[in-house]
Amino acid sequence: MLKTVRALFLPVLATGMFAFSIYHLMFAAEKIPRATPLVEPPKQSFKVGISGTGLVEARTENISIGTPIAGVVLEVCVTAEQLGQRVTTGTPLFRVDDRHLRSQLHVMQSRVAMAEAQLKRLEHMPRPEEIPPSEAKVRVAEANRTRLKDLLDRGEQLLGRKVMSDEEFTSRRFTFAAADQQYQQAQAEHSLLMAGAWDSDKAVTQASLESARAEVENIETEIDRCLVRAPVDGQILKIDVRPGEYVNSSSSKALILLGDLQRLRVRVDIDERDISRFHVTGKAMATPRGASDQNLKLEFVRVEPYVIPKRAFTGDNTERIDTRVLQILYEIDEPAPRVYVGQQLDVSIECQASSSPKAFEQDRSVE
Repeated sequence: MLKTVRALFLPVLATGMFAFSIYHLMFAAEKIPRATPLVEPPKQSFKVGISGTGLVEARTENISIGTPIAGVVLEVCVTAEQLGQRVTTGTPLFRVDDRHLRSQLHVMQSRVAMAEAQLKRLEHMPRPEEIPPSEAKVRVAEANRTRLKDLLDRGEQLLGRKVMSDEEFTSRRFTFAAADQQYQQAQAEHSLLMAGAWDSDKAVTQASLESARAEVENIETEIDRCLVRAPVDGQILKIDVRPGEYVNSSSSKALILLGDLQRLRVRVDIDERDISRFHVTGKAMATPRGASDQNLKLEFVRVEPYVIPKRAFTGDNTERIDTRVLQILYEIDEPAPRVYVGQQLDVSIECQASSSPKAFEQDRSVE
């Protein structure tokens, strides 16, 4: 009897548990609501079009300001409070240590002054004060020569009368010859003085002066290069340099980022598989990430005709890293206050349903 009850109870219990589990799954389980995305995914703006990723940049492109001279930064002329403010061409941005160059400049300026004084002295030779003493030396030598000439003439007469010895007459003759040479020397020195400086000496001094001036100009140029200025009109986008930092020209770091933000541009990457469908006449619209309700109308600027490897990645799982892209440059048609340089945009470009590859019309560039 007990065995019969057990044989019936266990199947009935199992059937009941199975029926309860089915009921629980069908009616008692809580339904999970469908999740609503926080941000609407990007949508194609045209019925037939191609999509690309755009990167916002300045109208002048993003200019990375570096330094032509390595050294320690002494002064940063722009502060963080000036970020986004407009600067004009030539505005000082920062200055590299130039104290050693200024010391060299003082030395070379002294050499220039010395060479100028030397050239001026040669050009004004002879000095007016030097002429009277030189003329006096000539007159003294001439008077001495005349006196000794008179003594020599008298000696000849006395020698003829046998009153003077040959030795004394010879002495007078040599004394007169020496006086005559002294007179000619005084005349030659006076002529040399009156002739002024030699042209070759002037040329050598002039060359030294030009060389010193060139050195001064070179050092002044190096000092001017130490002060980095804004190359174009634009807004300061980023400041990444501080006083006391060592900077050099070989670094790839952008010390200051500058660009003209009056009209923003978008650099769009078109996948190489979509190049044949692209045409410059197609309309283009852009949507900022996270703002699908904001549509920006784009105006075609130009095509960068060189296809490059893809560098900007969106993080999509299907994205390939070996893709090559064609870069198209567009300009945002109207001012967009909520769009910033470096921001990614989802770009849609209108195209025909079936199109054959065509050459890009570079002549339609607005630049």
